[in-house]
Amino acid sequence: MKPSLQLRMSQSLAMTPQLQQAIRLLQLSTLELQQEIQEALDSNPLLEQEEPHESAANDVDNHNAHDDQSNDANHDAALTDSSQIEVGDALASESMPDELPNDSNWDDVYTPQIQNHSSGSAGIDGLDQVYQGETSEGLYEHLMWQMELTPFSDIDRAIAVAIIDGIDDHGYLTQTCEEILNSVDIDHQEVDANNDAKIELDEVEAVLKRIQHFDPIGVAARSLQECLLIQLQHLPKNTPWLSECQQIIQSHMDLLGNRDYRQLSRKTKLKEPQLKEIMQLIQSLEPRPGNVIDQTEGLYVIPDVLVKKKNNQWVVELNPDIVPRLKVNNEYANLTTGNRNSSDGQFVRTHVQEAKWFIKSLDSRNDTLLKVTKSIVQRQMDFFEYGDEAMKPMVLNDIAEEVEMHESTISRVTTQKFMHTPRGIFELKFFFSSHVSTDNGGECSSTAIRALIKKLVAAENVSKPLSDSKIADLLADQGIKVARRTIAKYREALSIPPSNQRKSLL
Repeated sequence: MKPSLQLRMSQSLAMTPQLQQAIRLLQLSTLELQQEIQEALDSNPLLEQEEPHESAANDVDNHNAHDDQSNDANHDAALTDSSQIEVGDALASESMPDELPNDSNWDDVYTPQIQNHSSGSAGIDGLDQVYQGETSEGLYEHLMWQMELTPFSDIDRAIAVAIIDGIDDHGYLTQTCEEILNSVDIDHQEVDANNDAKIELDEVEAVLKRIQHFDPIGVAARSLQECLLIQLQHLPKNTPWLSECQQIIQSHMDLLGNRDYRQLSRKTKLKEPQLKEIMQLIQSLEPRPGNVIDQTEGLYVIPDVLVKKKNNQWVVELNPDIVPRLKVNNEYANLTTGNRNSSDGQFVRTHVQEAKWFIKSLDSRNDTLLKVTKSIVQRQMDFFEYGDEAMKPMVLNDIAEEVEMHESTISRVTTQKFMHTPRGIFELKFFFSSHVSTDNGGECSSTAIRALIKKLVAAENVSKPLSDSKIADLLADQGIKVARRTIAKYREALSIPPSNQRKSLL
């Protein structure tokens, strides 16, 4: 073959750095985007955040007006009572005078300082009062605090620490007394090898009994039965049905767990009204005492978009608190004039271009997010008006076709993006769900079906709860055909127990 040259024209999509940056910004969450913006501001001297000049000017005017009012007030106070000036001079001095002016008291001296600290301005030595975060105490810290206040011997204290280490978040002891004894005995021998005194199992059980009466009552129990019995022991002796309740938990825990009230009534020879009173007392107990101590950290979500109803129209807008306005520093950008060949000029031009690309990518992200959110709100208008039961089935492809974007782009936009509505804060993914065909040829969203299941269970008779088959029949009466196993899947997703566990006498 003879080598030859050929000229061809073709089209191809190249992933330029600018396109990669736009895609990366598109899939970032609010917190990640704020970190990305801060990193860009730190690394690029040509990029800066635009400050609202109008608000700054208003602040200056308000400050001047406040100063004028303060001067007028000081002038009036000086004309009214000259003794107030003497008190103010005493407060302004660095040291406390031996004698205070007449007609003054202790509150006159210290009240202005207290008001200064509560105002949120400068504090001690001119330092600002900054929020230091919440101080949360878990179950472990709560039990250790009580252990330190309890008079224990050194050996009992070591046993108590080992017991508290073996308590899970629900408040139950996950280790046996033998395991605790072995661990404490080994540590005791390592600390004091010359001590022949050996720790006995009775000592571990005695310390365990004391810890079980710590707050919350029933903590360090080894079973649900023991936990409930400990809580019953702390009730007053004259509590109605206390002995019968203890007897049921002690001897018929299996029937109580299976909610077999008919068999329970036959074995205890108690009638239904009496059994109702006992069950009410049992349900007042805490099966998981560790949950009383709040150990969960608050999860804060910053919404990306806001949905409001104005003039009977649903309006979508970006959250202004999370979208900072960026700009290129013109003073630095003008340094390139006349320095085209210098290294400094090249440095400035490069960073100016990077700053413009970043601002353009950020604007593109906001425009895409706003466009997709408007499309979602337009399709799910009934949800905002009537709630979950009016949710319409919708998939990513529906929005992609409407806004003329790829389905993968819609997936990036709706991931970890949140919408603030009058009905609460929702992730954009919440509005996408599969569909189920109805008898009249329409479609029903899976979210709406879950809402209907939740509504039916909430209105059921607790003595005869609805089974999954019965729920499927009730939905079929409304024209929605759903299989029983689908009902069970949706019910489990809603954390609703099966019918035999929902049965109650109350």
